[in-house]
Amino acid sequence: MVDLPKPRLRVGFVGSGFIAHFHLAAMVGVRNIDVTGVYSRSAENRNRLVAKVEQLGLGQCRAHESLESLFQADDVDAIWILSPNYTRLDVMRVLHKEVTAGRSKVFAVACEKPLARTVGEAREMLRLAQEAKLNHGYLENQVFCTPVLRGKEIIWRRAASTTGRPYLARAAEEHSGPHEPWFWQGDKQGGGVLSDMMCHSVEVGRHLLTAPGAPRSSLKLKTANGQVANLKWTRPHYADQLRERFGVDYRNRPSEDFARGTLTFEDEDGNALMVEASTSWAYVGAGLRIQLELLGPEYAMEFNSLSTGLKIFMSRQVTGSEGEDLVEKQNAEQGLMPVLEDEAGVYGYTDENRHMVECFRTGQTPLETFEDGLGVVEMLMGLYLSAETGRTVHFPAPELEDYVPVVARSTAER
Repeated sequence: MVDLPKPRLRVGFVGSGFIAHFHLAAMVGVRNIDVTGVYSRSAENRNRLVAKVEQLGLGQCRAHESLESLFQADDVDAIWILSPNYTRLDVMRVLHKEVTAGRSKVFAVACEKPLARTVGEAREMLRLAQEAKLNHGYLENQVFCTPVLRGKEIIWRRAASTTGRPYLARAAEEHSGPHEPWFWQGDKQGGGVLSDMMCHSVEVGRHLLTAPGAPRSSLKLKTANGQVANLKWTRPHYADQLRERFGVDYRNRPSEDFARGTLTFEDEDGNALMVEASTSWAYVGAGLRIQLELLGPEYAMEFNSLSTGLKIFMSRQVTGSEGEDLVEKQNAEQGLMPVLEDEAGVYGYTDENRHMVECFRTGQTPLETFEDGLGVVEMLMGLYLSAETGRTVHFPAPELEDYVPVVARSTAER
């Protein structure tokens, strides 16, 4: 039996790549947390993350050579699963085994988006967490973006309360392509840009349409209509770039670099609601661009992550590397460039981690759980099936239980 509340939450990381370092940057702004352990397959990456934890003053962190060692550590209360998509279910199985056998004192787990590659995998992630009696949180940062938190609060308090609930959410996210090879490989990632980025868009849209304090289940998913395409990276010149940079064979095994989707919902009163989402790896601009809108009977909310208050100009006489220190996925090093002075905060990682830590530390249910992560995967698979068949998918959709997107199937299964 765990004695709660705990004065501090001791967190162990599974994974030490790009997203793990983003979480560390965010945790600097979180109280009552220590990062005490890390496991990943690369000893070099593990040690680099340990050094970063020390540099940021986030606690005494140890590198572990196995999942079992991390999960059995006496100084770890909660696990953040930040490893690649194709590893997450195996990580969860080991955690379940260690906790149910009494060899681990871990009592909570958070998992980075998406929860899994298929509905079946996501349902198993949820089952394992519940069976091990773990408090569980789904790490969807856009729900915790500072503009989303503030914008939703104002809209529902001032506008929806007097003129009626919002009925349309639009969400778009685009950049020039992922950092790591496995993102480009459909079998490992679970799909292409639809899986990688639309998981953000559909959930932040559903969140904005959900009344404050109401569960996600208050909105009933009715239909999904999706479309995917290869616009840029299958062109020979760019496919060759991927082979040279990542060793990825995008000529013969591409996954989509553009996706759009429309989801319809019904609220408790039978009103029709809609989420429109668009994502792309084919955008070349000032960096990662997130665009959000929320519309209702007499109001609208808008946010564009690149419409920043701070901008920097550098002439062609200024040389250097690409400006990812200014904004994620920045493709240039000269000209007029927007600067996100607090990426971890604007993108939602700081408030996301603050929320998860406090919920786990005090024994509360997080705003986003593995159940919500499962719901996201159901929406994504509905969009993939719609794109494959050219028809609208109606829910409930039992055919999605064993469905695997085309780009994630083996060559023999296609």
